[in-house]
Amino acid sequence: MGLIIIVILVLLLIGALPTFPYSRNWGYGPGGVLGLILIIVIILWLMGRLPF
Repeated sequence: MGLIIIVILVLLLIGALPTFPYSRNWGYGPGGVLGLILIIVIILWLMGRLPF
């Protein structure tokens, strides 16, 4: 279960990168937020605070 959540977060992070012309004005906001969430989930998972 935990691996599935991490894989989904990684895919969302890749999908949030500004690669298309209409999304270049977004900057690193979407990718930065998802990256931060991914880092927090990985740290909590390694510390044993998450049940999966």
